[in-house]
Amino acid sequence: MSAAPPALPAGLPDVVQASPLGGGDVAQAWRATLTDGREVVVKATPYDAGLEAEGLRALADAGAPTPALLGVDAHVLVLEHVSGPPDWSGLGAALARVHGHHGPAFGWHRDNVIGPLPQANGWCPTSGTFVVERRIRPHLEVLPAALARRLAAACDGPLPALLDAHEPTPSLVHGDLWTGNVVDGRWLIDPAVHHADRETDLAMLTLFGAPPRPFWDAYASAAPLPDGWEQRRPALHLAPLLVHVRLFGGSYVDGVARALDAADLP
Repeated sequence: MSAAPPALPAGLPDVVQASPLGGGDVAQAWRATLTDGREVVVKATPYDAGLEAEGLRALADAGAPTPALLGVDAHVLVLEHVSGPPDWSGLGAALARVHGHHGPAFGWHRDNVIGPLPQANGWCPTSGTFVVERRIRPHLEVLPAALARRLAAACDGPLPALLDAHEPTPSLVHGDLWTGNVVDGRWLIDPAVHHADRETDLAMLTLFGAPPRPFWDAYASAAPLPDGWEQRRPALHLAPLLVHVRLFGGSYVDGVARALDAADLP
């Protein structure tokens, strides 16, 4: 990582001090102090930073707690630096509000990214079709042949039937809501927004760790989950696991097979 952040977008003051932030798999980031005293995070992205900025604005407009977006250009984002005590209950209630914002169908008005990967968001009439055609089939090639055939067979009927049985509405979702994209139990970062079954975000939150009970209680109080959530959750793990196989290799392949087993898919 470079010791110094890149030039900031036009209109922002200069950086007087900066130090690299660790933990990012895709982008480089620095905590910086500007000449006007503001503490910010500067993020250099290999993808169009405007896509991430759009996602942050969409979430904030829907009531999500996100760091303030201070500047953006082609490959640089400048965000408010946030920190503080956790507010898991507040985050659960806020995510329920976000999920109450619905789109015309499943998808988004343009493609964006998840991590460094292109994310196709063409509109689909049902959640099952969207997950299968936009999130799973594009990644089948990364699996061993036998597992790819098994997942393809599930995509041909049992998987979309499972995902559509509760007739979900297309909710605004963060789209990449693992616990690493929650800052201090309060703020959401690094979105891959689109409209999907709201359970997409909740499933992702259980894939690598999980929020504590106050988050779930507050969410359920505001927006109770329908029956069958526990069976659909591993089915909704399939798409992010495939992304991880593509990005990080075969150590995630067994997780795909286990998710199929847990969802009782053939």
